[in-house]
Amino acid sequence: MGLSNLGIFHTIIGIIALGAAFASCIKFGKIDLAARSGMIYFFGTVITSLTALGLQKHGFNPGHIFSLLIFLLVVAAYVLHTKMKASKRARYWENFLLSFTFFLSLIPTVNETLTRVPLGHPFAKDSSDPLIGKFLLPIFLLFIAGTVYQIVQQRKVNKSR
Repeated sequence: MGLSNLGIFHTIIGIIALGAAFASCIKFGKIDLAARSGMIYFFGTVITSLTALGLQKHGFNPGHIFSLLIFLLVVAAYVLHTKMKASKRARYWENFLLSFTFFLSLIPTVNETLTRVPLGHPFAKDSSDPLIGKFLLPIFLLFIAGTVYQIVQQRKVNKSR
């Protein structure tokens, strides 16, 4: 696969973070920063975003900007979670930002996986291969459906307070 030590570390932490997000979504219907799985997602995403800055084939590129965006959004969600606990409106934004970073993290994950696996004969030739879009479309639709679900659930929680 041609991964450096940093690339291997980045990949392992990223997989752990995505697994934690998935587990949190299954258990709580959202990435819940009050739960261990949510915090694993948060710290794993921070580490993965920052280590991505050290991965470069062609110098600073759009992937690095993408990583910085994910980092800023997940930190913003964490700030909303810790500093604005009493705000009902902040919960909507926190849920959305965490779900959005999860979705954004899946874009390079799908791209890198399909252009590297199986070894020697990857499913996709490069990042412009239509197969990548075919994988990302249902993920995007799940993100939209999940966001609507979270809004409805958060509205119920807010009304009960």
